[in-house]
Amino acid sequence: MKHEVLFMNDKLVNGLVANDMIMVNKDVENCLSLLDKGDAINAGKLITRLGNTAEEENIYGRINAMPGYLGGEYNVFGIKWMGSGPQNFKKGLPRASVTVILNDADTKLPIAIADGTTVSAKRTGAIGGIAIKYLAKQNAETMLICGAGAQGKTQLEAALVECPSLKTIYIYDLYIERSKQYAEEMTKKFGIKVIPVPDVKKAVEVSDIIVTVTLANEPFIEYEWIKKGTLIINMADYEVSYDCVSNADLIVCDTWEGIKHRMISTVALMYKDGLIKDEDIHAELGEIINGKKKGRENKDQIIYFNAVGMGIEDIAIVSHAYSLAKEKGLGINLNYWE
Repeated sequence: MKHEVLFMNDKLVNGLVANDMIMVNKDVENCLSLLDKGDAINAGKLITRLGNTAEEENIYGRINAMPGYLGGEYNVFGIKWMGSGPQNFKKGLPRASVTVILNDADTKLPIAIADGTTVSAKRTGAIGGIAIKYLAKQNAETMLICGAGAQGKTQLEAALVECPSLKTIYIYDLYIERSKQYAEEMTKKFGIKVIPVPDVKKAVEVSDIIVTVTLANEPFIEYEWIKKGTLIINMADYEVSYDCVSNADLIVCDTWEGIKHRMISTVALMYKDGLIKDEDIHAELGEIINGKKKGRENKDQIIYFNAVGMGIEDIAIVSHAYSLAKEKGLGINLNYWE
């Protein structure tokens, strides 16, 4: 019995799909839609962490296992296996490393092994971009990104795909030199005005969209600073105050059960404290994509969005790359069984 598995390295996966944010956004939007329709299984995230607290995790790191099934045009099982080493920068290595394994939906045999490191960064950006598509006010012009790392870059890239009206981007980081470097790089890459800011409050006050992608363990965004019509995208931990959530006109998420299980974001901590109930969540993003619930209804609504991320989003992108690789005869076929 002979069976082969296709190996796809980073260059191949990225060249086929992951470097094209339009394609990535579409795959992630399809994934959210399929999940809401019941044609996907998000089996959840198993976290093996070193340390017992969020602070320790942000020092010592973790490994995440995220299996699932995706139907529709993908029809594939898969798992995302992700290592997160917060101190890797000291060794000149990226914080995240990702391997994705795909399995045939019929035989359940493995069919592909692929790098998914760029995929992971891009799909997280795509979630923010899709949230902007459905939840930001029309013709938004100003955006604040908090966190000048890899995630800050993909959030901007995805936002520009879905919101071409953006004219000014503010970038805030604990280290102003990182903000300056980010501003120079992104201005050159996208030809948009990117301004590094040392004072997050002033940037919050004028921004139509706020995206937080940091390692913060206590909030640095306050509700009193936020103007009407703002979309707050809380992509990581405890970054915005409780008031930002409780005073929002709508609370939207990617997967509420996943957020509660992860228990690190502002809205999750509020649920733990008994300040947020299940019925306070207006919608999951897939429901809005599929037209079951409404997104933004007027220019004055303040909307809070939180995403925890799902392995099936990575599986969607890698499955797309696999289909293209098979079609083009690319990748390395590995002899799995002789």
